[in-house]
Amino acid sequence: MLKPLLVLSAVILFEISAAPAPTLASGRMPQDTAAAPASPATTNPVKPTAASQAQAKSIYARDCALCHGDNGNGKTDLAKDMQLTLSDWTDPKALANRPDQELFHVIRDGKDKMPSEAVGRAKDDEVWNIIHYIRGMSKGQPAAPAAPTAEAPKPNN
Repeated sequence: MLKPLLVLSAVILFEISAAPAPTLASGRMPQDTAAAPASPATTNPVKPTAASQAQAKSIYARDCALCHGDNGNGKTDLAKDMQLTLSDWTDPKALANRPDQELFHVIRDGKDKMPSEAVGRAKDDEVWNIIHYIRGMSKGQPAAPAAPTAEAPKPNN
């Protein structure tokens, strides 16, 4: 019963995010009354607070957890049904080589089957706080042990 509901929710979300943008008769995009968002900073400019992380957790639960899981491990029924292999953010190594700016662009613009987090759903500061929240999912988790290295044989004395 839960799987069909999850799949239906995902399909609706993807359909809404794939809707064409409105255009004028001339084929041009209408001018938005709000200023265009500034390009994101190269490093996360937001300092997390308890309130901002509570907001990020709420947005994550609404827009991300369906596929990425409540704890960020990426092992959800929907991800499996959609044949997605998602990173396990509970593993400290999962995001270690991914700069915040890259994560910002993936969240804001979407990637592959992942829909974008439009400005109307989350402001830039909220996206930056989501990044703090996601990175915090691996805190307190033990790092995976390093791969064993072959030791040189010890000389016999």
